[in-house]
Amino acid sequence: MVVADKPDKMTAREAKRLQTRERLLGAATAEFKRTGMAQADVGAIVAAAGVAHGTFFFHFPTKEHVLLEVERREEERIAKQLRKYLRTHQDVSDALAEAVRMIMDLERRLGEALFTDFLALHFSPTRPPLEGGQDHPLIVLVAERIEAARASGEIDDDVIAMNSAVFFLLGLYALLITTHDWPNRPELVDDYLTRTIRGLRAQH
Repeated sequence: MVVADKPDKMTAREAKRLQTRERLLGAATAEFKRTGMAQADVGAIVAAAGVAHGTFFFHFPTKEHVLLEVERREEERIAKQLRKYLRTHQDVSDALAEAVRMIMDLERRLGEALFTDFLALHFSPTRPPLEGGQDHPLIVLVAERIEAARASGEIDDDVIAMNSAVFFLLGLYALLITTHDWPNRPELVDDYLTRTIRGLRAQH
C-alpha cells in the first residue's frame, strides 16, 4: 500500500510546487512592471505571493531567471500564434507585418519597463541558459518563412534567411524601445516594415 500511494503523494507535492511557482511568477511580473527588474523588491514579491523569502530563490535563483521564464513563455506564445497565422497567410510581407503587430501587442501587455528589461535579457550574452525548449523560437520561425519566400522566388535569391530574421527583429526591438513616446511612432514602424520588405524583394 505504501508503494502504491507514493505516486499520488508525489503528484500532489508537484502540483503544490507548481502552484507556488506560478504565484511567484505572477507576483514578480507585476513587480517588474511597476519598478523594472533591477529595482524590483524580492520582499514585495514573496509578500504578494504569500510565501517565505527563501521560497523565491528555491524556484528562481535570480531575478533574471524570472524574466527568462517570462521571455520563454511569451516567445512560445507568439511563435505559436504566428505559426497558426502562417497556415493561411503565405506572403512574406503579411508574415512580417503580423510579427510586428504581435510584438507591439506584447509591449502593451508588459508595459514599457518590463518590455525594455525583456529585450535587454533577450539578447544579453550573460543571460542564464534556457532549460529545455527552443531558444528564440520567433527568430527561427521568421527565418523559416523568409527562407520559404526565397526558395519560391518571392524575395531575392541572395537573401540569407537567418541573418535577415535577426536584422528585422533586432531593428524592430531597437525602434520600439527608443521611440516609445514619439508621436510619429506608428509611421516610423510602418516605414521600417515597408523598407525591410522592399530590401528582401527579388530585383528583376
